Amino acid sequence: MGVIAEKVEKFISGASWIRRMFEEGDRLRKIYGADKVYDFTLGNPVNEPPSKFSQELKKIANNPVPGMHRYMSNAGYIETRQAVAEVLAENSQLNIRGEHIVMTVGAGGGLNVVLKSILNPGDEVIVLAPYFVEYKFYIDNHNGVTREVTTDEKFLPDIKAIADAFNEKTRAIIINSPNNPTGVVYPSEILAALNELVLEKSQLYGRPVYVISDEPYAKISYDIEVPSVFKYIKNAILVTSHSKDLALPGERIGYVAVSPNIEKANLLVEALVFCNRTLGFVNAPALMQRLVTNLQRESVDIEEYRTKRDLLYNYLSELGFEMVKPQGAFYLFPKSPLPDDVEFAKIALKHNILVVPGSGFGTPGYFRLAYCIDKKVIENSFSSWKSLADELHLKK
Repeated sequence: MGVIAEKVEKFISGASWIRRMFEEGDRLRKIYGADKVYDFTLGNPVNEPPSKFSQELKKIANNPVPGMHRYMSNAGYIETRQAVAEVLAENSQLNIRGEHIVMTVGAGGGLNVVLKSILNPGDEVIVLAPYFVEYKFYIDNHNGVTREVTTDEKFLPDIKAIADAFNEKTRAIIINSPNNPTGVVYPSEILAALNELVLEKSQLYGRPVYVISDEPYAKISYDIEVPSVFKYIKNAILVTSHSKDLALPGERIGYVAVSPNIEKANLLVEALVFCNRTLGFVNAPALMQRLVTNLQRESVDIEEYRTKRDLLYNYLSELGFEMVKPQGAFYLFPKSPLPDDVEFAKIALKHNILVVPGSGFGTPGYFRLAYCIDKKVIENSFSSWKSLADELHLKK
């Protein structure tokens, strides 16, 4: 008899690239010292939250509200939901109100709440490769089936390929812009084309197909404005967290927002609230809800990320690495110089460089670099990147 569920054991084996590379990094740091190991594996920002976060925290600590740590509505504090809705309404020009918002335990919690609310057993969810690896497991959590669709050469959604993947079991498509792992931002014309496709298929199959927009990087963009998904897609459900834009990944605070244009949007919100409770989240953290209420227009310093992006992108490009220049988030997704991206990652380890193979994101032949690390680490890594490029005979 197995100690754990067979399916979980299989999932652990197939989804452990980031964990494996982290463990390798830990081993190398013990041998060579932390300053001689260049770890680009984790999307764990070194940036501190905006100064206003500390101000709000002190304000609450010095002036505690009676009952502030008790249960509240499973949807969250209404004042927090209204603050979120106000900004979303401005960006989309839609009548989004507090009742369209459900506060959640980060975006991961939010995605599970959404999927639990909309999926029947065997329903399919389209994900666009490369994708955040946890999507597959979230879908499986709720008896759904993942259908992978490859993006184009610039990592943008291929509308025809998506259309070909649709069938009567299709219930949703997950999009992620700015994208992890590529940093690509989906333009408004692609969102509009996706909307037409989704509405057409919804009518054909006699039930709504939803576009779930996973947006933790929406405020981290450099060269292009991130279009409001609510502005272009009728059946949109927005899921996000403040892990990246406020540098609060450990606090697990996010929300789900339902487009008011969705038919029976109130019933969908009711389902979200029910699933938020019954999945065991119960409610988003009370203290964090109060803190982020007045931080909806705040973000970390985006220019710091731009500087790091340009520094790493320019240097690697000079060495001969090929990649799409990211327009947002804090990742690079270069082509692997070797057909086997896992073998490339192993060779990079010899130079004390830790990367994540593209296979971990459903796209072999590439590798991911997270540049949300200290700028000095990026600069100090250059000699190792040069040695790696020389070993692989990259074109200079």
